[in-house]
Amino acid sequence: MRIIDARTSVHALDLRLPLTNTPAGDSTRVICELETDDGFVGVGMSARFLPHAIASAVTNHLVQAIKGMDPRDLEAIHARLEPIVSERGRMSGINLAALACVDLACWDIIGQASGRSVAQLLGGHKTYADAYVTYGFPVYDPDQLVELGRQLMAKGHTRLKMLVGVAKGGLLEDAMRVKYVREALGDTLILALDGNENPSLEYATQLCRLVEDYNIAWFEDPIRNNDARDLAMLRKRTTIPLSAGQMDGHSRQFREWIEHDALDIFMPNSMYNGGMTETRRVAHLAQIYNRPLSDAGGGGIYCLHHVAGFRNGTLVECHLGVEQLEQAIFTDAPEPIDGRVHVPERPGFGVTLNRDVLKDTLIRPE
Repeated sequence: MRIIDARTSVHALDLRLPLTNTPAGDSTRVICELETDDGFVGVGMSARFLPHAIASAVTNHLVQAIKGMDPRDLEAIHARLEPIVSERGRMSGINLAALACVDLACWDIIGQASGRSVAQLLGGHKTYADAYVTYGFPVYDPDQLVELGRQLMAKGHTRLKMLVGVAKGGLLEDAMRVKYVREALGDTLILALDGNENPSLEYATQLCRLVEDYNIAWFEDPIRNNDARDLAMLRKRTTIPLSAGQMDGHSRQFREWIEHDALDIFMPNSMYNGGMTETRRVAHLAQIYNRPLSDAGGGGIYCLHHVAGFRNGTLVECHLGVEQLEQAIFTDAPEPIDGRVHVPERPGFGVTLNRDVLKDTLIRPE
């Protein structure tokens, strides 16, 4: 089996939030289709940042370097690609996103060739992952948060996540929104927060003190830039578990967080950290340090497999925008049922691209 060709493309979809019909965000995807000489085509993906730069890097640099290689030889492929992506020092940003596109496509091919899902290749702990819903966007007022929360709970969801650090009224409004949702939706709801790396250490500390008594399941990306020293300081100041890793979740970053005793929950995203090969490293690090493994950042179908595959996997994210995107861009994306998402039974990542949608959403570089 040899890699013979690749196609990359950038797509933007019109995603809308329920109740308000406002843009949902996270609507751009870079797709890499890697083809082998025996007819397998693996699909890798990244998103959001400088998408045409990612696509160009994949097409003009990374794929050219691995043509003729066996996609199953992941260590050899990464040994070939990593010096191209970053000559020295720590890799980050779009170079890891480009690497992720290629790596995920390789995993898809490996799964197809072996007749197994990627979750099974990673260990096959479960055939499903329990889900939480990212829903508490700043566009919603408190009453809308409650209304939408009740709609989601009626569908079987028991875990919801709210964004904080974005309220127009600042700290007190942020805390009020959290309290309002908790009191309206009840104590049985598992409620989490996400700062998207926006709050300062002082803001995050004060917010934790204001909402600690409302049984917060975790606080994701609570500090600006997820600085390891600040995360460690916040962790000592609060009983709320801290999580991170969706945008900067490569293994060396997690090692730094562990060295500072700064993190409770590992949340890598294979679309941004270099791919499933890197997520596997992170998962093993999480196991060594007895940390749960979850998902954040709109990883969708890809992150579902690592959460289901490893025995320390816990929750997969259902993002209101990303869920719409995957239902459109794939013909057979799994949907949450009673708060649980099942791994597709087909091998690899188990989904099929919708060619009509890809055609209609294609964005060419200017």
